[in-house]
Amino acid sequence: MDLTAPLDTLDATGVTGMIERLRELGGPVDEAEAIDEIAALERLKSAAAAAQARVTAMLQVERVAREADAGVPVAEQGRGLGDEVGLARRESATLGSRHLGLARALVDELPCTLAHLTAGTVSEWGATLLAKETAVLDPHDRRRVDAELDDRLASMTPRQIERAARALALAIDSRAVARRRARATADRRVSIRPQPDTMAAVTGLLPVEQGVAAWAALRRDAEAAKAAGDDRGLGQLMADLFVERLTGQAAADAVPVEVQLVMSPGTLLGVDDVPASLVGHGPLPAELARDLVLGVDGAGDDGPGQDEASEGRTWLRRIFTDDMDRVVVTDPRRRSFPASLRRLLRVRDGVCRFPFCDAPIRHDDHVVAVALGGATTAHNGQGLCARHNLTKARPGWRSRPVTAHAVAARTAGTDAGAAAVSSAPDVVTTTPTGHRYRSPVPPVLERLPDDSTAEDRLAALLPGPCRDRSGRRRWPGVYGLDVHRPDVTIELLDTG
Repeated sequence: MDLTAPLDTLDATGVTGMIERLRELGGPVDEAEAIDEIAALERLKSAAAAAQARVTAMLQVERVAREADAGVPVAEQGRGLGDEVGLARRESATLGSRHLGLARALVDELPCTLAHLTAGTVSEWGATLLAKETAVLDPHDRRRVDAELDDRLASMTPRQIERAARALALAIDSRAVARRRARATADRRVSIRPQPDTMAAVTGLLPVEQGVAAWAALRRDAEAAKAAGDDRGLGQLMADLFVERLTGQAAADAVPVEVQLVMSPGTLLGVDDVPASLVGHGPLPAELARDLVLGVDGAGDDGPGQDEASEGRTWLRRIFTDDMDRVVVTDPRRRSFPASLRRLLRVRDGVCRFPFCDAPIRHDDHVVAVALGGATTAHNGQGLCARHNLTKARPGWRSRPVTAHAVAARTAGTDAGAAAVSSAPDVVTTTPTGHRYRSPVPPVLERLPDDSTAEDRLAALLPGPCRDRSGRRRWPGVYGLDVHRPDVTIELLDTG
């Protein structure tokens, strides 16, 4: 590839060739050259982001013009383009729409920032912050801020860009504060994100006075409990009060475990330690998963109280997986998904099945619509977020289930492997431009390769001598699940 070719001859194939050339970097060089290469690559990342912005803005202009000529209503022109941009960037549709908005802002209203991005003197994140802080301004005032910061951008950090852009926006238009606050208040929400060490962060994005009031109330009552002799730390007290007040529980750890905790039979019975999966969170250690099912106080700890049952009620729902650790189900013949199949789709897919989307599942969808002959089966079912359930129904979008790729060596060439493939197909989504994206069914459980057969693993679960190899605390009735415990309810979900 000729790297000196004019830019107007550079296309996707040429860019791919540049990527291949970059493979040559990373060989032995002196330290000064290594620093120069790192700096040049950082500038290259910014220049690539600028090129993406220009191409993305051009794409939107072309799409809107084509749809206008086709008679598409103005309000519908360009709909779904953010999803396509997200797919091309291997990101969610939400991020794709943000990139689309940033591209239009840079090309139409922030030419100085775009020039810096092209030259590699400002990062994509810095450009994004400037665009975000000036979004409340009209296009003319936005260009004023852009020009005012032109001479300084190359020497500013992203945080400095953010503060300066915000201050200039306020100086130019004092009403921007009110508009921004109104928009931010409308966007208030509560979200949850998995955290390391089997923790979760529940975040409330609130108006500042409400957030401060909520935190102050927790702090005040935690300090009162501490003063009364509670031996928990202040942070622990505030966290426990937070849970108790939101759930109405008498104690924070008395949580009913109807949270779709998925585990293999071996993990459930203590035969092996394959990690379990908590739907909406991710993997959990096997021992912690067993403690949660038992309702053990202080699950996962070795301290006092481990053998004491908490007050929470545990619901154990058995969901069976195939040899690929993918959820399977029989094929009910009905138009709407029955409750059991809806549960299985949500556990099997975990999050929205649309490629590169991690949004929560909101809709149970037929991959091929019933009107087009699609069946109401696990094979033709998928969990989607609300946005992508609407997107796939737009003109030019198509999806279909296809036979999954060759499976792992432990199932290849076996009847069990063939059954696993047929029961969990991939979904191929085709966009209006003809690009295809394949999304396989993710394994609901992650495990290391195992040479044992399915029969071996089944035999290990049958009654027999004690197999407690690790010396850990055993379940009561480890081979015959203690169904008489009043706080454990077992529901068998029929999968045929």
